[in-house]
Amino acid sequence: MLKDQVAIITGSSQGIGSGIAKYFAKKGASVVVNYPFDGEAEKAQAVVEEITADGGKAIALKANVADEEEVTKMVEDTVKEFGKLDILVNNAGITRDSSVKKMTVENFKMVINTNLVGSFITSKIAAEVMASQGYGRIVNTSSIAGQEGNFGQANYAASKSGVLGLTKTFAREYARKGVTVNAVSPGFIRTPMTDAIPEDIRNNMINEIPVKRVGEPEDIAAATAFLASKEAGFITGQLLPINGGLNM
Repeated sequence: MLKDQVAIITGSSQGIGSGIAKYFAKKGASVVVNYPFDGEAEKAQAVVEEITADGGKAIALKANVADEEEVTKMVEDTVKEFGKLDILVNNAGITRDSSVKKMTVENFKMVINTNLVGSFITSKIAAEVMASQGYGRIVNTSSIAGQEGNFGQANYAASKSGVLGLTKTFAREYARKGVTVNAVSPGFIRTPMTDAIPEDIRNNMINEIPVKRVGEPEDIAAATAFLASKEAGFITGQLLPINGGLNM
């Protein structure tokens, strides 16, 4: 599906991003495992080693997605290493949860800056490289919180709702240049963060999901890989919810 493609997966040293990177590599892509700061370097390298041990190709590159200079260098280093850039998956994101009443402006801006501004910066830089090649795929990560809102996540929900508007605008501007831009919207997915939720609360959340199970990183990876494939060339500006029917 992704044979001979080159993909940058932002925020892929752990969690869903790590799952996407490994899945893409298994499908034939050369993968850039992106991490934001030195403290994540070891985790990113572990993902790279797992991919290469399985016969895939991967390198780890540091870049804070909200830093234009660092992102530019990451994209340049990717092209230098692999000769091109076919796919960008904007997976990097943070949370700083609290009720609106208690949320600081600083924490609101911090989440917007990483999740939304970061997606703009990476997409802008990658899209120009892809346009010059006449081909590219960008897949952004929104969230069910961006569709419905979520108590204690005004900053996160706003950022993920903004990602959808960003997706549609990029899709319109780059469609004629051979670049498609879509988004996935994960629901409740198994990650170290969700595993830490108390069991009774977690079970209540699962009971709300029509398919009666938590999503796996592979569920997100498979859908993302389809949107990133050549076969999805007639799909752009769309949001694909992946939530087990929680939002219909």
